[in-house]
Amino acid sequence: MELSMEMTPRVEVEEDSDNNKGSMWDLDQKLDQPMDEEAGRLRNMYREKKFSALLLLRLAFQSLGVVYGDLGTSPLYVFYNTFPHGINDSEDVIGALSLIIYSLTLIPLLKYVFIVCKANDNGQGGTFALYSLLCRHAKVRTIPNQHRTDEELTTYSRSTFNEQSFAATTKRWLERYAFRRNALLILVLVGTCMLIGDGILTPAISVLSASGGIKVNHPKLSSDVVIVVAVVILVGLFSMQHYGTDKVSWLFAPIVLLWFLLIGGIGLFNIWKYDTGVLKAFSPVYIYRYFRRGGRDSWTSLGGIMLSITGTEALFADLSHFPVSAVQIAFTLVVFPCLLLAYSGQAAYLMQNKEHVVDAFYRSIPDKIYWPVFIVATAAAVVASQATISATFSIIKQALALGCFPRVKVVHTSKKFLGQIYIPDINWILMILCICVTAGFKNQSQIGNAYGTAVVIVMLVTTLLMILIMLLVWRCHWILVLLFTGLSLVVECTYFSAVLFKINQGGWVPLVIAAAFLVIMYVWHYGTLKRYEFEMHSKVSMAWIVGLGPSLGLVRVPGIGLVYTELARGVPRIFSHFITNLPAIHSVVVFVCVKYLPVYTVPEEERFLVKRIGPKNFHMFRCVARYGYKDLHKKDEDFEKKLFDSLFLFVRLETMMEGCSDSDDYSLYGQQTERSREALLNDNGNTASSFADPTISSIDSIVQIKSPSHANFTSRSSDRTSSQAEVDQTEFLNNCRDAGVVHIMGNTVVRARRDSRFYKKIAVDYIYAFLRKICRENSVIFNVPHESLLNVGQIFYV
Repeated sequence: MELSMEMTPRVEVEEDSDNNKGSMWDLDQKLDQPMDEEAGRLRNMYREKKFSALLLLRLAFQSLGVVYGDLGTSPLYVFYNTFPHGINDSEDVIGALSLIIYSLTLIPLLKYVFIVCKANDNGQGGTFALYSLLCRHAKVRTIPNQHRTDEELTTYSRSTFNEQSFAATTKRWLERYAFRRNALLILVLVGTCMLIGDGILTPAISVLSASGGIKVNHPKLSSDVVIVVAVVILVGLFSMQHYGTDKVSWLFAPIVLLWFLLIGGIGLFNIWKYDTGVLKAFSPVYIYRYFRRGGRDSWTSLGGIMLSITGTEALFADLSHFPVSAVQIAFTLVVFPCLLLAYSGQAAYLMQNKEHVVDAFYRSIPDKIYWPVFIVATAAAVVASQATISATFSIIKQALALGCFPRVKVVHTSKKFLGQIYIPDINWILMILCICVTAGFKNQSQIGNAYGTAVVIVMLVTTLLMILIMLLVWRCHWILVLLFTGLSLVVECTYFSAVLFKINQGGWVPLVIAAAFLVIMYVWHYGTLKRYEFEMHSKVSMAWIVGLGPSLGLVRVPGIGLVYTELARGVPRIFSHFITNLPAIHSVVVFVCVKYLPVYTVPEEERFLVKRIGPKNFHMFRCVARYGYKDLHKKDEDFEKKLFDSLFLFVRLETMMEGCSDSDDYSLYGQQTERSREALLNDNGNTASSFADPTISSIDSIVQIKSPSHANFTSRSSDRTSSQAEVDQTEFLNNCRDAGVVHIMGNTVVRARRDSRFYKKIAVDYIYAFLRKICRENSVIFNVPHESLLNVGQIFYV
């Protein structure tokens, strides 16, 4: 869809690098640019402050299939994992039910649904979303590649606070030492790795528990048959991932809603049929009696009780497509009451059938509806697994964007929804590990122990991050922070102490998986950080570039050279290495930096920043392309096209201002000023693709730009001169583009020094080198034609 859009950017001439005072005038420019429908939809969605009651109910219904599938399938296996050796006393069932009731109330309901979900990053949830919020409010990013213009993005929302406040003190405390920033990053990575473990364990325990229903109705069947059925379902589930969920996601919400209504209805029936006395479990007194009567056995049984709140961490990670109010309505009106009825019904059944604790869920189903419930249970397990797998893909994409995961292929499976992605390499790794866990353990108990360990660690990480969020972002009073922290840690540390007793009974699995992913992620981040520091410290001075003259001491051949670099400022060492070893360089050189910011998305019209490097006759530019952690590089020619569109627009605007810039300040801000943001909200809905804010300074001198009142742009002679210069510049760039575009990329090899410690040599020379070898090349990510690619190699030692 082509739209004609009017742009009215604000241009500021910066006469002094220490302050931003200068002259301003408006430039009107007509542009034709395709409107991204999804970006427009998202902007409209986030501008909308109020939702109608009908829309909220509809969104709450849809959230059931995405957010609550994992939490809803917990009744399949909780009581068996709580009493793996059988029930000795009927009163223990009441005590366990009381623990389940208050666990569901304190953790999912109070902590997550009503507190943690509000700490979303423009609707995005998960540990990296919390980390991105913190990165915007404090300088805690380990790779310092941000520029002051990044803070002017419409999606770069953050709070300001008084320098004397407790929040400012906390900010300074975090920023003071590098090891604190590294500790925060490691904490986030630990939570991320445990969520990846969830992506392996959730399908295993959910599908295996659902498949176990076959054996209940056919006791003579071997357990191996159940394992085979579960493995077949898992293989089918992971094999279908590349199709995406766009075409079948409309089925998820009805399936999960039907599941909740069934387990709630069966629970209510069992309470009425077997024992209404289980309702006394709502009294916390029975928790005290449970621990007093059972001692250590009751304490270790908390590892099974813990499974009643598994899926809560996925609830926050899967938040992205729904407003918080819709998630809250779905939980309070459907999920919470149905879960309480389901667990109470199973407890009532077990009061009279203690020997059936192994298959408590399926045994408590009335015979007439057994098979329909079995089918719905299997479908609900598949939906729960799908939601967790999708959350795993999403969080790995976030880690990749923030430089904490090797470059892997990311496929966008939906044209309608930005967040629906598929990562082939990760998908097959998850499938293999999931099958190994299912076939290796063969029973729910050990998988449940592993699952509980992963979940409780994720919850502890979330609590620790929430402390910083409440202090820096929300600026809560320290008493409220202390109250939240105390209640959360008391409950979660209690569960954590219980799962420690089950480390040797399967609890080691998520620790091993998380440790492996943590090593991969931290080593990759370390290598990325060292590469960036190397480029920063070895970048070429502008004085050296200017000293070479307009020809750069070489033959300038027709064409445009796109030099890819990780630097957002300065000339990279790769360029000096290139011109030192080759006798020619292109007529136009553009340094391209692609960087990710701690925001969920960067709107298309704010993506590119362009500036000129050196005097005009050097024909050197820098273009910075900015992305959020949810944005995707699409494998087409749009990137190069949009880059050149921004470059041409910059040249036109710069020519009108008769200036040049070779400082490290950006000359073209591809973003909206306050005036254009207001224009975006008017009835015409006009937007712009790139706006200018030239900063006029030079190494040798500062070029004085006359203010609009003196310049008098209405002068005919000035108009003719400016118009002719604009045509000449544009024609020159077009001729160079037609002559050919060459993509110049650095192939930097990182090696450990000879005197380095042995673990550093293993990490850099073996692990990082191996990851670099198997990960995707940048040329593939940017879809650079092989015949237009030029790699420049260099080695540096850390």
